[in-house]
Amino acid sequence: MATVLLVRHGRTTANATGLLAGRAAGVSLDQIGREQAALTGDRLAVVPLAGVVSSPLERCQQTAQFILDRQAGNPYAPVDPDLTECDYGQWQGRTLSDLATEDLWPVVQSQPSAVTFPGGESMAAMQARAVAAIRRHDAAFEAEYGQGAVWVAVSHGDIIKSILADALGMHLDLFQRINVGPASVSIVRYGSSRPSVYATNTDAGDLSWLTNALHSGDAPVGGGAGQKAP
Repeated sequence: MATVLLVRHGRTTANATGLLAGRAAGVSLDQIGREQAALTGDRLAVVPLAGVVSSPLERCQQTAQFILDRQAGNPYAPVDPDLTECDYGQWQGRTLSDLATEDLWPVVQSQPSAVTFPGGESMAAMQARAVAAIRRHDAAFEAEYGQGAVWVAVSHGDIIKSILADALGMHLDLFQRINVGPASVSIVRYGSSRPSVYATNTDAGDLSWLTNALHSGDAPVGGGAGQKAP
């Protein structure tokens, strides 16, 4: 299959103040977030991307534009509502410190599969629609551009954590063990037998090795020799 780079949006004004923005409109990257997104764009400039698919929320589209601006070509750049932030319902717009006093908070931390946000979405439904969207786009990019295709999905922290949990074969109740920082890059390739996770939560490092086709067949015993830069 193709290779997907899961990119979280850069830091926002809400992140900086400890606010759960959710799907609220008008939440944009702050100066640090713009710098983070620009650095990610620079890291990905060496990788010819088949596409950059973004959540419809402003902070993700801004991050996607930093990536697109540094591409030599003109990658396909659709917006997919299935990659949007979790619907936190009545939690949206409240501070994390305030939410930590709610009875539901420890359940979010230890058993997210049992959580439905009041007036909002369940975390299980969030994961299901996000994973389905990633797999759908991945199959389409491979069909159009071949097995060497590399594409980007720009989304949100909980969304990417849930996708990585699925790729790692982890129950959703364990997804809080995964960290996904602002503008970080995680790398997954969906093989015929299972997904392969090549990296999680990276914010630095050379990505030129992605221009070589990755293989997701049998795992090398002992770990193999790693990827070679072109």
